[in-house]
Amino acid sequence: MLSFIFETISLYDLSPVQWIFVFSCSLLVGTAKAGISGVGVLVVPIMASVFGGKLSTGVLLPMLCFADVLAVKYYNRHADFGHILKLMPYTFMGLLMGMIIGHQISENGFRILLSLIIIGIVILMLLYELNEKNIKIPHYWWFSAIMGLAGGFVSMVGNAAAPVMALYFLSMRLPKNSFIGTTAWFFFLVNLTKIPLHFFVWKTISLESLVFGIIQIPVIVLGAFLGIQLVKIFPEKKFRYFIIISTFISALLLLQP
Repeated sequence: MLSFIFETISLYDLSPVQWIFVFSCSLLVGTAKAGISGVGVLVVPIMASVFGGKLSTGVLLPMLCFADVLAVKYYNRHADFGHILKLMPYTFMGLLMGMIIGHQISENGFRILLSLIIIGIVILMLLYELNEKNIKIPHYWWFSAIMGLAGGFVSMVGNAAAPVMALYFLSMRLPKNSFIGTTAWFFFLVNLTKIPLHFFVWKTISLESLVFGIIQIPVIVLGAFLGIQLVKIFPEKKFRYFIIISTFISALLLLQP
């Protein structure tokens, strides 16, 4: 088993700097699940810079699934499955749309699409931060359909749907723990659904990438612990602005050929 792990590590042939980026992303994944909202978006452009656009989504997905297990285990009793069931049909449609479009475009096209999605998400995050009190969100079925489709598409193409779904669940006026628990279960189910799509269609997940994700588990757990502590220390709003700016710059750099 150890020999296979070392073979997996050597297979990716990462430089020391790239390993630092990967472990930093693992920390951020754990931190995001611990309540530092928005921080997970920064992971997407960093991983894409290391592995390439499409491949990075498959490498990142097992890491997200492991982090989802932690979140679901901790917040399981607080989930509101009524909201999840309402979204799922549209979310699955969005996943299929993302799978088809992402499968048909080139690596360079995928990288550009990923960058544009991240920039759009960052703008959405910034608008929400600046106008949180004034935003009036409709409570009609078509709004759930649009958000479910958008969430599924962005999740499939970029693993970056957290801000989209946070906006939706916040609009439902869920209590804090219910919001976290519902979000945790939603992404746990969505990310599990994406695994066969990545494995059989995009072929971005393999046994090696799963082992690579397992290697990151201790760092993800450490990130979750650090996230809990950071929530207590840092003003979350200022921290979110830092993440928004950093993610926007990273997405712009990702656009460079």
